[in-house]
Amino acid sequence: MIAHSQGRLQNRRPLSIIDIGSNSVRLVVYEGIARAPTVLFNEKMLAGLGKGIVSTGRLDPDAVRRAVDEFRRFRALSEQAGAEELHVIATAAAREAENGPDFIRRAEDILGTKIRILSGREEAHYSALGVISGFHPADGIAGDLGGGSLELVDVRGEEIGDGITLPLGGLRLQDMSKGSVAAAGRIARRELARASLLKNGAGRNFYCVGGTWRNLARLHMNATDYPLHVMHHYEMDVAASATFLKRVARGDIEKLKGIDRVSKNRRGLLAYGATVLNHIVTLMKPGKIVISALGVREGYLFSLLKEAEKAKDPLISAADELAVLRARSATHARELAEWTGSAFAAFGMDETEDEARYRRAACLMADIGWRAHPDYRGIQSLNIIAHGAFFGIDHPGRAYIALANLYRHEGLFDDAAAPQIRALATQRYLDRARLLGGILRVIYLFSASMPGVIPRLKWEINDRGGITLVVPKSHADLMGERPEGRLQQLARLTGKTLDMRVGD
Repeated sequence: MIAHSQGRLQNRRPLSIIDIGSNSVRLVVYEGIARAPTVLFNEKMLAGLGKGIVSTGRLDPDAVRRAVDEFRRFRALSEQAGAEELHVIATAAAREAENGPDFIRRAEDILGTKIRILSGREEAHYSALGVISGFHPADGIAGDLGGGSLELVDVRGEEIGDGITLPLGGLRLQDMSKGSVAAAGRIARRELARASLLKNGAGRNFYCVGGTWRNLARLHMNATDYPLHVMHHYEMDVAASATFLKRVARGDIEKLKGIDRVSKNRRGLLAYGATVLNHIVTLMKPGKIVISALGVREGYLFSLLKEAEKAKDPLISAADELAVLRARSATHARELAEWTGSAFAAFGMDETEDEARYRRAACLMADIGWRAHPDYRGIQSLNIIAHGAFFGIDHPGRAYIALANLYRHEGLFDDAAAPQIRALATQRYLDRARLLGGILRVIYLFSASMPGVIPRLKWEINDRGGITLVVPKSHADLMGERPEGRLQQLARLTGKTLDMRVGD
């Protein structure tokens, strides 16, 4: 019996997925099957199984030996982590190589489970599910660039449209072009001409999936001094990134800032990844290039969910879990998430669908820093939120949620606070973050972070054109000098006349 700490969700049953790709082999142990999955353990090796497959038709023998040895370690790690299930999937190289069946048999003997060899269509399908699981909603063309193949598939909301598998994986393209990036460009142009679905992506997002494109994005972050090194939902402006992508496609990478953080095995494939992306952009004309940290493996995990779980919002699910794990009362956090909607309405603050989601998530996470030293609760909360493994949220949205919680702890008028995160937020988000932080500063003084009070408080427009916080008679003793002071801080922020009174 494994003794889980109280920092774990107690109703989760851990499971492992091993993903056997053409370039990398990875083990991920998840806390459980959930809409917002949490990784317990993650390890990969760059085996390079698909190296030379174009010329030999076989998996690289040294890579096979290394991968087989690693499978023993992966199984032992999975068992050590307490995983109750082990799922193994394999992609392009394993299904195409002459010695693929023998390799799979050896791997199954070691891992003690059946390996699911994905067809090109299945690989595209699970890649699309990965993107669907990570964006709210997804709308564009998902491209999963592996070592052996490129899967392209149209995603719109929860709908998966046309898809195609092309022989443009980094290792394969390197082999096919005999190491010539110019030749690789001609091959990519010829193969991508068959992908008619790209024409349907004009003005929409192109979602980049796969390690090579993630490393490209990491280099772009460094080159542009981007302040938030969170890969998921990192956006590259098509026009602004063109020069960078062309430079990488030429192989001119050794002096790029951050290149030392890319493994040598990955560096050799960057030019091919940039070449393919350049040609996709030319044919598709996307509105934005968006990086997805989720792909085939997460799509496969998503497919295991019940339909009701798939329909949940990944951001709200993750925020609610953090409330359960870190807040003094998850019920109190949920009350805040509901109640602040009417508070925003009273202050005349309209919200888009995403803004309402972000407000709810900010409330659910408003008490996650309570164990920190009082002087650091705000910055600790900001760091957890800004750098957390959340999905279904873009980077400006992260800034909104993080800043709302910073203001809730640190005050409303310090413009010097967290300048890098502030730079990610739009003025509209900054205004809403300050208002939400101000409301939370008032309301926490009534609730003492415990449930039962917040639903009984309400805002009313009074006959003097101001706004009154109405406190029920049963809780009138909670009124006092400090809540009044916080209320007047909020009045100063909003420019409205605010007061409070006892109601029925």
